[in-house]
Order: sequence, then structure tokens, then C-alpha cells
Amino acid sequence: MSTSAILVLNGPNLSRLGKREPEVYGSRTLDDINRELAESFPGVAFDFCQSEDEGALIEKIFRTEDGGDCRGVVLNAGALTHYSIALRDAISAVKLPVVEVHLSNIYAREAFRRTSVISEVCLGVISGFGARSYHLGVRAILDRE
Repeated sequence: MSTSAILVLNGPNLSRLGKREPEVYGSRTLDDINRELAESFPGVAFDFCQSEDEGALIEKIFRTEDGGDCRGVVLNAGALTHYSIALRDAISAVKLPVVEVHLSNIYAREAFRRTSVISEVCLGVISGFGARSYHLGVRAILDRE
């Protein structure tokens, strides 16, 4: 990665975008979102990663920081948002700015989705703008001083 690199990290079930509840998450696939990000920010070297495994996400965050050439992380942790203390601790353990993003407005959904255990250790939260949430997350990292 270069110093203009951004890690876009996606957690469980985001591999199912385009198939899973399109009325909530939209019709774009994760590949569509990744491609649109790369096209919208041609000067950014993206590292796109998705895993169903909590440990793999944590390891990716640590490896990215250890690489030393990443500006930040756009993270859609999926369901891990609501209960993963391990992921929260991993974010706390690194100096990388992390922007939490969600396709849907988690505050307008089921009560259990309204709690994020990772928000307190993230730079900010962007929720409810569909695939645009990722673009806003990238912009937040690029605009950070």
C-alpha cells in the first residue's frame, strides 16, 4: 500500500450483497461497491478485504498498521458491530483512523442493531446512505488532517 492507500474492510454476510434483503441493503454487490470506489477515487490505492471470520478481520487490521503505509480504514463490520469486543479492542490497539460505515440506517432498524460497540473507538460513523456510505467514509479519511 502507498500513503494514499485505504483499507476497505467488510465483515460477515457482506459477501451476500445484491442477494441478501435488497430492500434493505440495495441491489449492488460488494464487487460493484469496490469497483465504484476505485473509479471515484483514482488516486487512492485501495485494499479491499471481506471475511466472514472475526479473527481474519482483526489480523488484517494489525497487518495493515504494521505495513505502515495506510491512511485509514473504512469498516463495515456487519453484525460484529453490535457485539464484537475483540474487534473493538483491535481498533483501539492501532493508530489507524477507522470510519465505521453501514449501508442501512442502523438507528432506524431493530433495537439490537442500534447498539455499536465499535463506534466509540472509531473516527466517526456513517450510516444509512447505501453504497454512498463507503464513499463518504473514504472522503472522511482523505479530508482528515
